[in-house]
Amino acid sequence: MAISISVVLLLLTLAVIFLRNGGLKFSHALVCALLGFYLASTSMAPTITSGLTATADLVGSLKP
Repeated sequence: MAISISVVLLLLTLAVIFLRNGGLKFSHALVCALLGFYLASTSMAPTITSGLTATADLVGSLKP
């Protein structure tokens, strides 16, 4: 659960930065958000979740 909240906060922060810099319009951000909600209700949601979890585990296991 902590990983998904972190990813959401990261994506939200990036979206706010892009909106303020003019690189992302509000309508584009809205479409992306709606796509995220749509994908969460499809059968692809567990695959996306497991992929993000595996990526977070991989990044977390790297030692500098």
